[in-house]
Amino acid sequence: MTTPAVPAAPRIPEAVHRRRWAILGVLMLSLLIVVLDNSILNVAIKTISTPAPTGLGATQSELEWAINAYTLVFAGLLFSAGLLGDRVGRKKVLLGGLAVFGIGSALAAESGTPAQLIAFRALMALGAAFVMPATLAVLMNVFERDEQPKAIGIWAGGVGLAIAIGPITGGLLLAHFWWGSVFLINVPIVLLAFGLMLWLVPESRDPNPGRLDPVGVALSVVGLVLLVYGIIKGGELADFTDPTVLVTIGSGLAVLAAFVVFEKRSDHPSVDVGYFRNKVFSAAISVIALVFFALMGVTFFSVFYTQSVRGYTPLQTGLLLLPLAAAQLIFAPRARLVVDRIGVRATTTAAMLLLTATLAAFALLEADTPIWVLEVVFFCMGAGMAHIMTPTSVVIMQALPREKAGSASALSNTFRQVGGALGIAVLGSVLSASYRDGIEGSLGAVPEGLRHTAGESIEATLGVAARLGDRGRELVGPADDAFLHAMHVTALCGASVALVGAAVVAAFLPGRPKGAPAEAEEEEPARTTS
Repeated sequence: MTTPAVPAAPRIPEAVHRRRWAILGVLMLSLLIVVLDNSILNVAIKTISTPAPTGLGATQSELEWAINAYTLVFAGLLFSAGLLGDRVGRKKVLLGGLAVFGIGSALAAESGTPAQLIAFRALMALGAAFVMPATLAVLMNVFERDEQPKAIGIWAGGVGLAIAIGPITGGLLLAHFWWGSVFLINVPIVLLAFGLMLWLVPESRDPNPGRLDPVGVALSVVGLVLLVYGIIKGGELADFTDPTVLVTIGSGLAVLAAFVVFEKRSDHPSVDVGYFRNKVFSAAISVIALVFFALMGVTFFSVFYTQSVRGYTPLQTGLLLLPLAAAQLIFAPRARLVVDRIGVRATTTAAMLLLTATLAAFALLEADTPIWVLEVVFFCMGAGMAHIMTPTSVVIMQALPREKAGSASALSNTFRQVGGALGIAVLGSVLSASYRDGIEGSLGAVPEGLRHTAGESIEATLGVAARLGDRGRELVGPADDAFLHAMHVTALCGASVALVGAAVVAAFLPGRPKGAPAEAEEEEPARTTS
């Protein structure tokens, strides 16, 4: 007679386990405001580029910095934020991050110049950097391992919810209030999330936290800022061979190389380079960066296509993005079912190829393309993204022990933000350079002192055309044509990047699992006691 196996004892306290779904709801609300901020800004960038009093008169490069000031500070601080949460407690870090984010939002709403907006966006990112990794780290500590993929799927669906709410909310606010209202709306959400978090979310920390790495953080931020500045400057000048551009980009790459060397030699690195010896982990992280590189760049120019070329209002633009959000809401929580059936590799490869096709489809859009075509493209894009982000997030989070959840989340989100920042910088610069090349021949009627400004972006051209009155009307057609050509070139660049991502996942992510759950459970205790 054999003794029946004793089921493994649950690792989560019963009191926490009972309210785990309510805790997930609070974490998603915190995540909502971090993602909501960027999705709201997407429909507001045209308004912000409009001269005062309607907007701030921001140039295209200033708009790129308004977005990248957020993503670069966010990405640069995520590791330290994750480690600080592991050390002092994730709930404390979440509450502090929410408070800073709320203050930054209120200040950004009252910005009087593009420079002030950029600075306050960086302050918002400081708070957001402490919110994002802590939400996923808390999730991994309130759900048992068998429920983690479902919880992560719902968590990822929260991104889709923010994408849905953001543009529509932004459009409604811009229809009735001034542009700063798109930031002020964050404040009441922060207050609600803060109160619920105090009540529901348990404290957790890593019993063996790592030391902070200020030198590594400084090197990573400086390197990324120099690299992105050089890329944006090259697009602004339409000349990537300019000495200033080459020196800045070269300096950024040199600092980032020094960062990698320093991290390899440090006994308390922000980035444990050893993680990247695992090909599956490295592939999943790389794909997240490539996806956001392509998507953030495309989202940046799609707003100008819908508003500047097609003439839609910010609210209508927000509604046009609904299929993208709806697809994420529908498919993100269900992506794990597809993975269970055909495996991670097949699911993510097919999704990356779908994403590649949707990005390439932007190269076919013209000023009179039926709008339902754009809606289908957005829906397919959202479906592809949902079937990439959920499986890769599970792969990344389960590759490390539970106590290192903050570090795993920080690493995932850092690559996401860096990929997005580089996507906006690189694809935004391709758009800017292509547009300037296309419009320069039509600027003969523009006074010489305004020609450089008029060639920066379609909004700059249309702004100068409005100031010239009747003489400027002849610029509208060439501006539309130049932008469409630039958009087509940029879309094909984005599609090429997504195609590289498809090759990466096809080569390195695991196939259909066979007995993986049991193996994972056997390995987990060994990992957590190390």
